Amino acid sequence: MIACINPKAQYLSYQAEIDHAVARVFQEGRYILGKEVQLFEEEFACYVGVKHAIGVGSGTEALHMALVACGVGKGDEVITVSHTAVATVAAIVLSGAVPVLVDIEPSTYNMDPHQLKTSITPKTKAIIVVHLYGHPADMTPIIQIAHEHGIKVIEDCAQAHGARYEGKRVGAWGDMACFSFYPTKNLGAIGDGGAVVTNNEHLADQCRLLREYGWSKERVSQMAGWNSRLDELQAAILRVKLRYLDRDNQLRQQLAACYNQSLVHTGLVLPLEKSNCKHVYHLYVVRSQKRDELKEALSTQGVQTMIHYSVPVHLQPAYKGCVRVAHELKETKRIVSDILSLPLYPQLSLIDVKEVAETIGKITARGSR
Repeated sequence: MIACINPKAQYLSYQAEIDHAVARVFQEGRYILGKEVQLFEEEFACYVGVKHAIGVGSGTEALHMALVACGVGKGDEVITVSHTAVATVAAIVLSGAVPVLVDIEPSTYNMDPHQLKTSITPKTKAIIVVHLYGHPADMTPIIQIAHEHGIKVIEDCAQAHGARYEGKRVGAWGDMACFSFYPTKNLGAIGDGGAVVTNNEHLADQCRLLREYGWSKERVSQMAGWNSRLDELQAAILRVKLRYLDRDNQLRQQLAACYNQSLVHTGLVLPLEKSNCKHVYHLYVVRSQKRDELKEALSTQGVQTMIHYSVPVHLQPAYKGCVRVAHELKETKRIVSDILSLPLYPQLSLIDVKEVAETIGKITARGSR
């Protein structure tokens, strides 16, 4: 079986360094908010190109915390997309605000700035921009629209560690940005973890208070916070993996280029990389009008595929009553029955990619007869 994702393979690639980092934490004897977290925060902020990084418990908590730090709460509206991991919308609901969902661009599957502009109301407090699958959203018009209306921009970078827009890394564009370190991410922990990054010192301070009960000195709560801390073990592991993130992203790009070349005559719609962007291929997502048949045929040939995401958030039972759909989500509805994620991770071999592509070629050739 050729796996669609394989986080264990990344651990094995850096096993000696990761094991040493974990042992160092055990020997140090401090396991929460110690020097590993502090050093990782400094190193990750430098990597993204911002002044502050705050390690937290998960990507969802990073989004929730960023919203609260920006003053988002009950009665407010936050604009995002319906074609995303449910965590994006879940964080808005956790903050007490109403998610307002807009459509996507058909080429990149990211927020359509034209649809954003017509969805703003006096209640709009923030925009969460998702860099889906590893391709950056179109940040220049989005930020311009937000600034015209005095609205905060929060980047959801959970699938785009290291991606670039106009030469600058995602995460350094908005007022705040949020990352997930779930094990399958481009930069993944061995467990849960996340981070909020920003250039705004006040917002950074707010997040540091929020992640630990609002404590300042002597454990006195200055504001109502909660418990969402990146632990020392995960920080130590992430410090190792961060050193190799650009190299791993380059491997993803090489594998994607192989797919692009090998699948060009299959009739599939292949991923697009805009000229002003650097895609980091968290996922390699194709489109086929016979998606389900292709997925089943690949499975019988030992190729695992996945669907990211088969049901838009606004159609999921938990969110039907608490979101507002700003307009008809034509592109969102159009793609959900077509999209399919093919195997892609840095340790996947070119031989395996070519085998997957060859298998797809045979399946699509049979289907066209």
